Amino acid sequence: MKRIFTLIAFVAVLSSQAQTVKVAAAADLRYAMDEVVKEFKKTNSGSNIEVIYGSSGNAFAQISNGAPFDLYFSADIMYPQKLKDAGLTLSDPKLYAIGRIVLWSASLDVSRGLSVLSGNQNIKIATANPEHAPYGQRSVESLKYYKLYEKVEKQLIFGENISQAAQFCLSGNAEAGLIALSLVLSPSMSNQGKYFLIDEKAHRPLEQAYVILNHAKGNKAAFAFSEFTSKPAARLIFEKYGFTLTK
Repeated sequence: MKRIFTLIAFVAVLSSQAQTVKVAAAADLRYAMDEVVKEFKKTNSGSNIEVIYGSSGNAFAQISNGAPFDLYFSADIMYPQKLKDAGLTLSDPKLYAIGRIVLWSASLDVSRGLSVLSGNQNIKIATANPEHAPYGQRSVESLKYYKLYEKVEKQLIFGENISQAAQFCLSGNAEAGLIALSLVLSPSMSNQGKYFLIDEKAHRPLEQAYVILNHAKGNKAAFAFSEFTSKPAARLIFEKYGFTLTK
C-alpha cells in the first residue's frame, strides 16, 4: 500500500511539472517564436508550449470571449492594454520588440521602394487584412503616407494575417507584398526574393507587447516562459528575425 501511495505522489509531481502553456501569438512571430520555444525547452523539458498563430485582432477577440490562452503576444500593444483594462490579465503589457514592414517581391525591382508599385497596374499586392491585423493597418498607412493608396487600392489582396499574405507572395498569387521583415528573413522566404525596408516614419510604430492572461493563474510554466522571452537567448532570436529590441 505504501508503494502505491508513493507512486501516486510521484505521478502527481510529474503532472504538476509537465504543465501546458497555451500561447496566442501574432503571425509575424511564427518562425521566431518557434525557435524561442525550442530554446526554452532545452532547460524546461517538462513544459509543453502550444502556440497558435494568427492576426492580433482575431486573437484579441477570442481572448475577450473566453478563449483559454495563458499568454498573448500581440503585434500591437493596444490589444494587450485593452485586455488589461478589461481585467483579463495578471500582468501589465510588456513591450518586447518593435516590428518592421518591408516591400517584398520575387519579380519586381523593389530597390526604389513603394514607388515601383504605382507603375504596375496589373500586379497584385498582398498584405494582411487591416481590419484586424496590425501589419495590414501599418501597410495601408504607409501607402497613404506616400500618396499611393488610391492608385493601388484595387490591386490589394488581403490575407487573414500577415503570414497568409506572405504565402500569397510565395505562391505567385501576388507579385508583391507589404509584409513583416521577420517573415522575409525566415528560411522559407530569405532566398526567394528581394525586399525594401519601409521607413518607420511612414506609419505608426509596431510596438509589440505581451501579457500574462488570467487563465495562467497557478501555471508556473507560463510565468517561466514569459520571463524567458526577455532573456538574452530569446532576444538574440528576435533580433535574428529583424525585430528591434527594447531595453
